Amino acid sequence: MSSFWSGKGVVVTGASSGLGFAIAQAAAASGAKVVLAARGADALNAAVERICQAGGDANAVRADATNEAEVHDLVKESLVRLGRVDLLVNCAGKSARGAALETTPDDFRYLLEVNLISTVICTRAFAEPLIAQRGHLVNIGSLAGKSAARWLGAYAAAKFAVTGYTQQLRLELEPQGLHVMLVCPGPIARSEPRQRDTDRLGHVPAEAAKPGAGVKTRALDPNWLAQRILQGCERRRRELVYPRKARLLFAISQLSPTLGDQFVKWMT
Repeated sequence: MSSFWSGKGVVVTGASSGLGFAIAQAAAASGAKVVLAARGADALNAAVERICQAGGDANAVRADATNEAEVHDLVKESLVRLGRVDLLVNCAGKSARGAALETTPDDFRYLLEVNLISTVICTRAFAEPLIAQRGHLVNIGSLAGKSAARWLGAYAAAKFAVTGYTQQLRLELEPQGLHVMLVCPGPIARSEPRQRDTDRLGHVPAEAAKPGAGVKTRALDPNWLAQRILQGCERRRRELVYPRKARLLFAISQLSPTLGDQFVKWMT
């Protein structure tokens, strides 16, 4: 076990399940003191109990990452329980499915609120203690935040916004000592199938309801990805993309949108 995280303070939003929980669990197993934040108190408390039963130091703080008042309370509570904050992982977010023209302005507002605005609120609130520790800010993006695919509704637009915001933060805050990293994963394996509102899919193929909107790639193990994220922080990497072969698609899309679109259609 690396001693890098021993005694350090880690805050993870969206931490009651999925990748957020895996990151919190991995950080605690590496010796960090962890605060898990999420909206659902029951699931959050169960997640903390699992980490503590394994010998980790974890605390639950119920907070809605889109609510500024609750996030400011989260900052205060995290500093009380941890004493310091060395890493913030903005993992709260939500995916969606739907044809572009059937996705309403309200759908876009909601996805932007959950994926982008939550990241903005939490980043602003935690910036001062993070900079003081020359710590780490990790924003969980998506492959869809680098190259859009069909039937993603407002999700691609929301994650593209997270990508742009993260780059701006890197350019402005790295000179102050803050490490900023964007993580762009493909579909992530889940122990339980995600529940989707299939009635909202509209004129969208059934394949779109699958992880990654049917992208032809193996789902990532969240525990494996969590370890890569912690290692990326240790090395102060600026960006992680998994699977790595997706970077070829991003390069092709920048050079030739026509080829990039053909590649996306073939991959999904």
